[in-house]
Amino acid sequence: MNLRTRMTRYTMIAGMFGAATMPAAPQAMAAATPTSAVGSAAEAGTSRGRLGPLTDGVIERIRVSDDVAAAKFGTGSPIEDPVREEQVLEQVRKQAVAAELDPDAAVAFFRDQITASKVVQKGLFARWTAHPQEAPTTRPDLGQIRERLDRLTTDLLAELKNTERVRDQPVACTVQLGLATASGAARERLDRLHRRALKAATQSVCRSDAPAGRR
Repeated sequence: MNLRTRMTRYTMIAGMFGAATMPAAPQAMAAATPTSAVGSAAEAGTSRGRLGPLTDGVIERIRVSDDVAAAKFGTGSPIEDPVREEQVLEQVRKQAVAAELDPDAAVAFFRDQITASKVVQKGLFARWTAHPQEAPTTRPDLGQIRERLDRLTTDLLAELKNTERVRDQPVACTVQLGLATASGAARERLDRLHRRALKAATQSVCRSDAPAGRR
């Protein structure tokens, strides 16, 4: 086989190999996009960005709302519990002052958490009423659930403190919050109900009236 023949054959083989690998190119390009970056965060088990840990705590609290709903469903216990809510918010205010956090901002944030919990509870009540076969067959202990919620309150207040600077910058906070919530929702595979709750729970994360000294 002369040199010209060998070169022609190598060229044909290279062309065939390149054609065979072409379909992978768009996938490789897609891997560099923000959407796939969100997917990577989901696989890693953490939400992305500077607000990731805060968002993870919010999502965990939303997940606990499933247990709250299961504990109440079919017992006649109301979803709305104004007395308990005010007790929680008053405790939040005290803990915020002790942590040198803006107590009004902390209360607003946790009021959103309560709203998000009620979004989940009402949605699940409606689902289970319409489809009794999907209703929970065991009833979690509400006392233990409240202990978990109390621990999450402490953890979330710590994250509010850790993220003060970024939350005081409206534009940066909006970007970081979008990144964290998108990756967190993907990681947890949140359905429409829980995504709606996540949106409600993060309404007060970014502060538009931040003191100039902390910007």
